[in-house]
Amino acid sequence: MFILLAAIAGLGDILGGLLPLHPRFRNISTRYILAFASGVVVSAAFFELLPEANVESNWALVGLGFFIMYLIDKGLALHQCGESECELTGVSWVTIVGMASDNVIDGIGIAVAYITQLVLGLLVTVAVIAHEIPQGITTTLIMKKKYSLARIIAVLLFAGAMYPIGASISLFIPVAAYQQAIAFVAGVFIYIGAAALMTEAHRRFNQWVILALLLGAATALGLKFLE
Repeated sequence: MFILLAAIAGLGDILGGLLPLHPRFRNISTRYILAFASGVVVSAAFFELLPEANVESNWALVGLGFFIMYLIDKGLALHQCGESECELTGVSWVTIVGMASDNVIDGIGIAVAYITQLVLGLLVTVAVIAHEIPQGITTTLIMKKKYSLARIIAVLLFAGAMYPIGASISLFIPVAAYQQAIAFVAGVFIYIGAAALMTEAHRRFNQWVILALLLGAATALGLKFLE
C-alpha cells in the first residue's frame, strides 16, 4: 500500500510537469499553488511529523534534514519558481540528481509514515504531492525553453519513478529507526515549506497568497482530524 501511495505521489509530480505544456497554462498563477503547497507542508511538519518524531531525542536529525534539503535545493540548483521568475536556463544532470535525491527521501517518508500510522502516511503523501506539483511545473518551465518534448517527459518519468524506489528502500530501515526517519523528514518538510515554497510564493505579495497558504494549512489539519 505504501508503495502505491508513493507511486501516486510520483504521478502527481509527472502531472504537475505536464501542466505547463497545456496552452492555457499561461492563465494560471503558480504563486497560489506554491502558497497552498507551503501551507500543507509546513502544517504537516509541525502538527503531525514533529509530534511523532520524539524531538527531544532526535532534534539533531530535524536540523540535519533541514540543512541537507538546503544543500540539495541550492547546491544542486533545484527550486520551485513561477514562470516569469525562473532564473535557471537548463536542467543539468546535477539538477536531475537533486530531484532524484529529494524524491527518494519523500518516498521513504511516505512509507515510514504509513507503517507508523495510516493517517500519518496519507497526510505525508498529500504533503509530498502538494510540493511536488510545483517542482514538476518548475522543471518543465525551465526545460521547455530549450529541450524537446521527449526529453521533458523522460525527465518527468525518471523523477516520478524515484518515489516508489524510495518507498522500497524503506523496507531496509529497522522499525526502531522510524522515529529518527520521521524527524529527518520533518526537517526536510520545514525547509521545503517555509524556506523554499513560502519564499517563492511571497516574491510578489498580495492577500490572496496568504489565504492560499492558510487554506493549505487548514487542509493538512483537516486530514489530521481523521484520526
